[in-house]
Amino acid sequence: MRASISLLRLSVAVAAVAAPLLALSQPLPHPYGAPVGVETARKAASGALAEARKNGWTVAAAVVDTGGVLVYFERIDGTQNGSSEVAIDKARSAAAFKRPTKAFEDLVAGGKTNYLRLTGAVPIEGGIPLVVEGRVIGAIGVSGATSAQDGACARAGADAAGASAPEKK
Repeated sequence: MRASISLLRLSVAVAAVAAPLLALSQPLPHPYGAPVGVETARKAASGALAEARKNGWTVAAAVVDTGGVLVYFERIDGTQNGSSEVAIDKARSAAAFKRPTKAFEDLVAGGKTNYLRLTGAVPIEGGIPLVVEGRVIGAIGVSGATSAQDGACARAGADAAGASAPEKK
């Protein structure tokens, strides 16, 4: 009887850990496309920074291609230095995993701290894949304000570039 209870507990624990991992292992339906060009990247960053300026936030915006290579970067004067690297990291995470970084933030906030050890995953809102014609062409990352404000700026940037942001999974 004791062995059955222990086995049941182990099964429940494995399922609790495996379910979110399985969800993240399922690729989003968007394949990678041709990498984002400089002009589209500039539009995305400009849209993000316009949203930040409108709200009085000082942020950095980075746009990477599908391989995580920096294509465009800009920041508002007075943005804290650390936000520059974080914006790039958020963009790289969103491009690599083809999902908003908010998905990782939600998992960690829900107690799934194992995602803190997932190489390349940034569990802070503000990174969004850029999807054009159903294909991921890169990603934008924004940092410097609260994570929700960074996310709002990143969405504004995606909109300005004519890209949609996939729903988080």
